[in-house]
Amino acid sequence: MRGAVTVAGGLALLAGTLWGSNDHFPFGPFTMYATARRTDGYVRQTRVEAVDATGHRATIGDAQTGLRRAEIEGQIPGFREDPERLAALAEAHATRRPDAPPLVRIDVVQWRYQLEDGKPSGDVTKQLVVSWTDGGGE
Repeated sequence: MRGAVTVAGGLALLAGTLWGSNDHFPFGPFTMYATARRTDGYVRQTRVEAVDATGHRATIGDAQTGLRRAEIEGQIPGFREDPERLAALAEAHATRRPDAPPLVRIDVVQWRYQLEDGKPSGDVTKQLVVSWTDGGGE
């Protein structure tokens, strides 16, 4: 019985590799990891930067809000459509860090790093994607 299950699993993996897509994972390739990137070009990194009520600016991560970078990136179209949605990050921050000063501004920023031969070339640009300030979006 184990042999039959092993053979069936192996055949499913083979078929998924040859004809499958991300929808068939784990029996199909997960192209996020199965494709090569060019060694020259740009790499983007999305960051959430915030200003608190004292004027201190810092990058905030999942430990402060409970949302990982991938979840933030997935919400960018919604944040652009309605910047007030970023207020939820300020609320999550206040819940997780009740003794910290409240956040009065949240910026979603994409940092772009230029690569040459797969290594950072030193050229970095910042682009503001969307911003929220206490009392309204920008």
